[in-house]
Amino acid sequence: MARRVLLALVAAAGLALVHAAQPAADDGCIVLEDFARSKVGAFPVGWEVRKEDGKGVYTVQDEGGQRFLRAVSKGLGIQAARETPSWNLESHPVLAWSWRPRQFPEGADERDPKKNDSALAVYMGVPYSKVRGPKAMKYIWSGKVPVGTHLTSNSGLTQVRVLKSGAPASRDAWVEEKVDVLKDWKAAFKEQETPKVAGIAVLTDADDTKSTAAGDYANFRACKS
Repeated sequence: MARRVLLALVAAAGLALVHAAQPAADDGCIVLEDFARSKVGAFPVGWEVRKEDGKGVYTVQDEGGQRFLRAVSKGLGIQAARETPSWNLESHPVLAWSWRPRQFPEGADERDPKKNDSALAVYMGVPYSKVRGPKAMKYIWSGKVPVGTHLTSNSGLTQVRVLKSGAPASRDAWVEEKVDVLKDWKAAFKEQETPKVAGIAVLTDADDTKSTAAGDYANFRACKS
């Protein structure tokens, strides 16, 4: 079921199975993805895209010994996703990661369906329906939409939160995020039961604005708090 959900999330076929997440040392977190198994310059191991062009958008890079995922989208809107089989929301309700925008898509505004592009977006996907696809929480770094704005897409199946807005103080500095995705999920979808996670996805897109978007992602973890 998890595999079908992630396939639907990226409208793809054949997500590769990945190794189970490993415990991180002394911080109450499990590592979902640190890109350590992937070659620099290559599409990340264990991830999949719905179109082959997406493999040119997402490549693993290294900076000072830290591996990360760089996304450069030129007029494309293609997600990359992977399964997270060891992530249990009951015990680890918090999703953590680092990110930094490199280039915001020109003229983008996530409130407008005709301009809905983002430099950075992170998803947590959950099984829902074979016909309608998965539900998802989506967290974005917008170029202009105010922090705290709540949006929806995909007929309400994707609930969106704006975590950051505008250019950072330092273009090269990483920004650490921690979100209580279980709390957000229950509030957004008005549900009390804890869902089963299918996986995570990222999206750096510029298809609606026909421009260029770029950003970096690193150190995905599921944490107890």
